[in-house]
Amino acid sequence: MKPKWIGLDVGTRRIGVAVSDALGFSAHPLCTIERRGTGADVAEVCRRAEGEQAAGIVVGLPVNMNGTAGPQAEMVMAFVDELRAATPLPVETWDERLSTSAVERVLIEGNVSRRKRKEVVDKLAASYILQGFMDSRGVKGEAEGAEP
Repeated sequence: MKPKWIGLDVGTRRIGVAVSDALGFSAHPLCTIERRGTGADVAEVCRRAEGEQAAGIVVGLPVNMNGTAGPQAEMVMAFVDELRAATPLPVETWDERLSTSAVERVLIEGNVSRRKRKEVVDKLAASYILQGFMDSRGVKGEAEGAEP
């Protein structure tokens, strides 16, 4: 078994959470955390990461289409700073441009109702973010410096 990674899609109302599988090949939706405040949210993410025995956390960074950081990206970076201060795990960011819209498009094409889409879009977006991170970096479940 390889160490798992946790993926996050941090929004203003909810945080989508995904986890990599035990083999480090694919990302799977885990849950959605309703936002209660940065401190409580960071504590809940840390609790989930510990429960999954995660080797690291990747957070989707919603940069603008031109690559600049807007207000939403700044909010996410503030969350990342708090998360890094609260956990010894590596916390990485990943460009998540269009991840939520890509997931929404797939759900719409699959005739998923608007109500059901609202329930699952955040954790599916987190899974999309985590999968992209793993694929591009060749993470396959291994944290930097971890034994393969």
